[in-house]
Amino acid sequence: MKLLLLVCLNLLILPVLALPSIQPLIDKANLNDTLVIPAGIYAGPLTIDIPITIDGNNEVIIDGGGENSVIYLDTDGAQIRNLHITNSGESHNQIDACIQVRGNFNIIKDNILDNCLFGIDLQQSDNNIVRRNTISSKPLSLGMRGDAIRLWYSMNNKIVKNKITNARDSVVWYSKNNLIADNTSVGGRYALHFMYSQFNRVENNHYDKNSTGIFLMYSDNVELRGNIITNSLGNIGMGIGFKETSNVTIENNQIIYCATGIYSDLSPYQPDTTNSFTNNKIAYNNIGILFHNDWHGSILKNNKFIGNHNQVAVQGASTANRNVWQGNYWDDYIGFDRNTDGIGDTPYKIYSYADQIWMDIPDTRFFKGSVILEVLNFLERLAPFTEPTMLLNDPSPKIR
Repeated sequence: MKLLLLVCLNLLILPVLALPSIQPLIDKANLNDTLVIPAGIYAGPLTIDIPITIDGNNEVIIDGGGENSVIYLDTDGAQIRNLHITNSGESHNQIDACIQVRGNFNIIKDNILDNCLFGIDLQQSDNNIVRRNTISSKPLSLGMRGDAIRLWYSMNNKIVKNKITNARDSVVWYSKNNLIADNTSVGGRYALHFMYSQFNRVENNHYDKNSTGIFLMYSDNVELRGNIITNSLGNIGMGIGFKETSNVTIENNQIIYCATGIYSDLSPYQPDTTNSFTNNKIAYNNIGILFHNDWHGSILKNNKFIGNHNQVAVQGASTANRNVWQGNYWDDYIGFDRNTDGIGDTPYKIYSYADQIWMDIPDTRFFKGSVILEVLNFLERLAPFTEPTMLLNDPSPKIR
């Protein structure tokens, strides 16, 4: 019986140990060769240190064997395409990834990357293209997964049309002038997280069911346009967040069904700068926009606020009235448009009544949205004991 078990185990282990490697083909290749790999399963790790193209024709699996990174791309001008890359190690310190990039002007496209702790890690690598890859991490708890795409001191890269599921974050650290467009990300923590990264563009991405859609920390001059962010839920769930971030353009985005649509903390931070919010749809969130404190410098024009439980809130019993509010649509506006110019005859104003108790006294958050607080809010509006605080004033609200 024991002999039979040993034979079975050997039959299971030997094919893995005996996987062939395409490293000899890579080592024999000439500059700018294209290697079309025959269909099959091959062993990693691989090191690519000359500009060649490796094409798996969607019939090739590169298996890292559960140790280290699977492919090391340490050159300029190479291409990795149509491969299935899988089974890296699990070391966060080593950043075990499907593909480690240490070069410029490379193209990584149309690959499947799965069961790797990190997906694609670019360090001090510029002008690369990462396109149409399908990326997922290892089946670990959310905090223990790796990042799908990681940029570190990497400039002028294009991250486009990738599909990300069940990774931790996609992160941009100390990196400038990158384009991140037309990607999807589902089931992660931060779909996209910037740290100390300036002059990046984020366009037409769809981020769904992540804890946070996009968060910018100390990252100025970023453009967020045409993104759809949905179902960022949980205690800290938010669509877009800012921390000490200036000169940001937020335009034509849809932020829907999030715990907090937009969160702003000391932003814009640099003197004489602004953050511009234009033509965004902020709908069906618990809080449409949450300001951490009484700050200034945000310009909010022509946005649509629809179906939010709280349109705007400010922590610390402060106001958002030091910002510019103009021409926004508010679905709870009570007013008329007698001259039919599409603009309300009276300003739209939000006052802080008893319904803000949940912000000042954490224990009352259990009752948020309940009949109790709604009755208190009604009575406070009917006969306020103190003058309520005006949170904001939009002098020209749109009717439709």
